[in-house]
Amino acid sequence: MTQKESISTSPPSKPAGQPATPRNGSQLFCERLRAEGVDLLFGYPGGVVLPLFDALYQSPLKFILSRHEQGATHMADAYARVSGKVGTVLVTSGPGATNTVTGLATAHMDSTPLVVFTGQVKTFLIGNDAFQEADTTGITRPITKYNYIVKDVKDLARTIHEAYHIARTGRPGPVVVDLPLDVSVAEAPPVRETIEMDLPGYRPRAEGHFRQIHRAAEAINAAERPVVYAGGGVILANASEQLNQLVQKANLPITTTLLGLGCFDEGDSKSLGMLGMHGTAYANFAVQECDLLIAVGARFDDRITGDVKRFAPQARIIHIDIDPASISKSVKVNIPVVGDARLILTELVKLVERRERPDWFARIEDWKRKYPLTYDHSGDGIRPQQVIAEISRQTGGRAIITTGVGQHQMWTAQFYQFSRPRHFVTSGGLGTMGFGFPAAIGAQIARPDATVIDIDGDSSFSMTLNELPTAVEYELPVKVCILNNGYMGMVRQWQELFYGKRYSKSYLKHPSFARVAEAFGATGYTVTQKSEVPGVIEAMLAQTKCCVVDFHVAPEENVWPMVATGKGLHEMAGLPTESVERL
Repeated sequence: MTQKESISTSPPSKPAGQPATPRNGSQLFCERLRAEGVDLLFGYPGGVVLPLFDALYQSPLKFILSRHEQGATHMADAYARVSGKVGTVLVTSGPGATNTVTGLATAHMDSTPLVVFTGQVKTFLIGNDAFQEADTTGITRPITKYNYIVKDVKDLARTIHEAYHIARTGRPGPVVVDLPLDVSVAEAPPVRETIEMDLPGYRPRAEGHFRQIHRAAEAINAAERPVVYAGGGVILANASEQLNQLVQKANLPITTTLLGLGCFDEGDSKSLGMLGMHGTAYANFAVQECDLLIAVGARFDDRITGDVKRFAPQARIIHIDIDPASISKSVKVNIPVVGDARLILTELVKLVERRERPDWFARIEDWKRKYPLTYDHSGDGIRPQQVIAEISRQTGGRAIITTGVGQHQMWTAQFYQFSRPRHFVTSGGLGTMGFGFPAAIGAQIARPDATVIDIDGDSSFSMTLNELPTAVEYELPVKVCILNNGYMGMVRQWQELFYGKRYSKSYLKHPSFARVAEAFGATGYTVTQKSEVPGVIEAMLAQTKCCVVDFHVAPEENVWPMVATGKGLHEMAGLPTESVERL
């Protein structure tokens, strides 16, 4: 199969003379998924979902078989983020359902639209501790946008329709639908062409309030030292184009969150890169000295704000967000605008005026000269930043990048130059180690024409490397670059800085990742010399099948700059000069 061919998951042939099955809940399930625009699912079979898988066998829907339910959920998450569609998962009851919990929590924190269908024991057995029974709705309620248990096949079509509507509208998120076995085999009634939803308490607002938009425009036009603070909500709302129009027309500097990377071209002179704990010094200083902070699709996470009491102390704050519950939750804002970011920015662009603000941009340029992102280039050892910078150079910043969580994630945010939305997929809110590799699989399935690279840590990759057979089976040319320092890198960094270098259980002994990859049928490389890095990356990019590259990097390299817990954004350690400015 070539890279651009569709993925085939159909069996080689159907048994001859197979009798037609009466239309039941499982067949209705497949029909309704297709009506919702679903063309593929991720997951893993089991006993109580066999009727559903039997219906899938005869359906044009494609199915991606993962090697673990957590992996399936991360794959669907990345598929949704890259494609802009709703990701779909199907797993069995009990452990199948509970294995999705980490993936659900990850999607919930990062507002990813998913619908996860879980099998359940027959309705009359619920509550009797039946084999592989679990209270799936009770377990997942705190980590989903909504969840259902379908107890009557007459409710199945409506429930599926509502689930996808809830997942994709408002602030997106995961929805769980629990399907008892007897519902999936019950005779299904006819379904009306138009399905009415019963959601009296769910009315997400899309259009922003006219007066609030005007107030925001007036504040932007009057500001001397404005900064745009853009989050992942810009990408979810498909509002990157409108954000760029606002920034260019009003002449505004812009910083992004981790999940917002790619919503604005970081090669643009107005870009400040990422802000926060491991953000650029110039982004953090600009936020601390700005007189107006324009937050779009961001939620003022603690890794962004540092000490909330000292966050943006001189600024009035505009907050544009689809979720009214996020307004003034962490930081009090002055001008809230609730609604869809794309619609609000479209109106805002019409009202803003261009101002040159030469003194403010000169101040920012001075910070950029004083405090650039840099690292030690000396010595023969491989620096992790070198690997990421070289990947960025050779791909022109056009690859889809996924990561696990830890130091490699922060270095990727710092040294890979993102220029377009839906090209960076990472776990932001939950910080899920092991996310990167299954996410790369989901991203590659969403974009078979794209170069997809998982920049991972050795510890993160170890958590989900069991998905290597998935990449090999479906002939996915996913690239994996492991920054292997032999540690849980961020844990080790904190132990060095705050625990007297007592490296308690942060050192791990790993196998040869290259040989493991080859055992599964992928290509593997091990890189130990600095001079080898460009050539191996070039060879990796030329591969047409799954490829794992194990870069043995400097074991005690740290991520700088860093805002320690309890500090203000301007109180950064590890800047390239000792003369750190204080506000």
